[in-house]
Amino acid sequence: MELGLAELNALPDEQARERLRACCAATAWLDAVVAGRPYADAGALHAASAVALEALDWAGVRQALDVHPRIGSRLPTGAASVEAGWSAQEQAGTAGASEDVKAALVTANRAYEERFGHVFLIFATGKSDTEMLAAARQRVHNPDAVERATVRAELAKIVDLRLDKLLA
Repeated sequence: MELGLAELNALPDEQARERLRACCAATAWLDAVVAGRPYADAGALHAASAVALEALDWAGVRQALDVHPRIGSRLPTGAASVEAGWSAQEQAGTAGASEDVKAALVTANRAYEERFGHVFLIFATGKSDTEMLAAARQRVHNPDAVERATVRAELAKIVDLRLDKLLA
């Protein structure tokens, strides 16, 4: 799946959209990032991505969230195999979770989704299972506006990491 920046710049729009979709599934983000090509360097791509993410309305953020698995879960293999593989790498901290922690993650995910109506999103890279669990338990008490800002910040970190993976 990895490709260089020159290749991303040269791809036909639909192929570029498909490659970039593993980074962020929001249609408006995809439209903006594809339309902004060619990028002079990775920094320019990241800057365009940040602007496009900031411009997303909440429906666009939800579109991006809706393809993310719950913490402790995996995406099915198949069409989204690149994203599934990246997600598994990012959530590696849950791979060795005890049965108690796995059960607590299921409960925390459920409580969060009941409270906010969407999946709990966290930049999981480098975090342990218990760090992610603690964050889910804490964030479920956030006011809506605070949590929406937190979700946007976490999404931006995930998208940046995935753009780097795409260009690796």
